[in-house]
Amino acid sequence: MKYINNNDGVALVTALMLTLISLGIVMSLLLMITRGTSVSGMNKRYKTSLEAAYGGTEILTKDVMPMIFRNYSSATLAADLTDSSKGFGSMLQVADQKCLQAKLTNSTANWPVDCSSTSNPKQSPDLSLTLSPVSGNPFIVYSKIVDTQKGNSDRSGLQLEGAGVAESNTYITPQHFPYIYRLEIQGERQNLASGQANIEVLYAY
Repeated sequence: MKYINNNDGVALVTALMLTLISLGIVMSLLLMITRGTSVSGMNKRYKTSLEAAYGGTEILTKDVMPMIFRNYSSATLAADLTDSSKGFGSMLQVADQKCLQAKLTNSTANWPVDCSSTSNPKQSPDLSLTLSPVSGNPFIVYSKIVDTQKGNSDRSGLQLEGAGVAESNTYITPQHFPYIYRLEIQGERQNLASGQANIEVLYAY
């Protein structure tokens, strides 16, 4: 009974417990701050890559695609596109000219078997566009046609220009789309795979 009623060391145990609880709170706060900084950094990298993807999409749909359609059957299409891309401050590369030309004028079911239709644009991309920033590593925008559907016009004219559908009203002229393409586009900072963003584009020619 003498030893049971002895309170020696209680203050030390209490102090150690309070210290342990305080350390737990401090570690939790540090973890929250570290995680918050990490999430903020990932969000910044994603936003930057997303802007690069949007910028690459603008170049591809408004500058590159019209150049392709003007002379899509050329044997030197890939080289011509690479040379032309220097005019708007970027480097464009065509991975597989044969597949790109096949995808432009054939429905998806009629593509050659070696032409990729997977949704990942970085795997066997049709086009890759390098965008140089003011500082840091450049951004690479990968683009791939993953689906081609025939529109409301045929291809009886020159290149992809075709005759329209029958018009029953002289006041209404339907807009002609020979082909409709679904493109998968990915913007990614070079040597930083964690900073990437993907978008899907429906392009009607």
